[in-house]
Amino acid sequence: MKKLYVLLILCMSAIANYAQQNMKEVLEDFYKPAKERIMVVSHRGDWRNAPENSIQAFKNCIDMGVDMVELDLKKTKDGILIVMHDKKIDRTTNGKGFVENFTLDSLQSLHLKNGAGCKTRHQIPTFREVMQLCKGKIMVNVDKGYDYFDDVMKVLRASETIEQCIIKAELPYEVVKAEHGKELDNIIFMPVVNLCKPGAEEIIDSYIENMKPKAFELVFKTDDADVLRLIKKVRDSGARIFINTLWPELCGGHDDDRAVELKQPDESWGWIISQGAKLIQTDRPALLLEYLKSKKLHK
Repeated sequence: MKKLYVLLILCMSAIANYAQQNMKEVLEDFYKPAKERIMVVSHRGDWRNAPENSIQAFKNCIDMGVDMVELDLKKTKDGILIVMHDKKIDRTTNGKGFVENFTLDSLQSLHLKNGAGCKTRHQIPTFREVMQLCKGKIMVNVDKGYDYFDDVMKVLRASETIEQCIIKAELPYEVVKAEHGKELDNIIFMPVVNLCKPGAEEIIDSYIENMKPKAFELVFKTDDADVLRLIKKVRDSGARIFINTLWPELCGGHDDDRAVELKQPDESWGWIISQGAKLIQTDRPALLLEYLKSKKLHK
């Protein structure tokens, strides 16, 4: 019995060491130049093959070698962060109503729907459960979570996953500094900037001058000369560029469907890479991984 116990301890230690090493490699890749390694970010997990924002959707991403998953947060009536995109549960579960009107127990009696709107056996996960799953394996991009900043930080500290998580917001530096300035040195905070909105350059300049973010998420519906100039400004600052290829209005028409349905990956993902993007958020993670590997830009 004693030998079995010792063996179990050794196995658990080996698994923990492997997870730490794996996360170390992912974080090292995050800081490598984009010309050496592009990182794949999967939108709401692998939602084409599992319910969006489900444990299974995130497991699929880990198994296929995705670098980062994106997720969304809402808070229950009893103050628990769950992983859910919409304010209401109608679209993604077999229930109806606003998340804020349900306790965690009542929500976890429901079942998630798949992409075809059919009920599955999967349940709504908590943010804590997802971070425990992702710990040491994959980075996490927290979307729709800034409003719960303090609660997010409590979960990240409790799960010891701060270093592998990105928190973001489409807000000026002055607002973020005033609201959460004490935490900005402790996390990877990523400003989201719509390059086609008035004042975009001033927001970029303020962040670069005062914070020097590790990454910017850039949104643009056109790819005109001014957009390209601003992308270059961010790239020249040393920050990593994060671009969404989910639909045309987010990336100047260089989207996933252009790559897959129109069979123009070089005009889509290739163009994004040519702008110096380090992170590409996609709804087609498996196909993007395949494309990057063919270009020797992913392991």
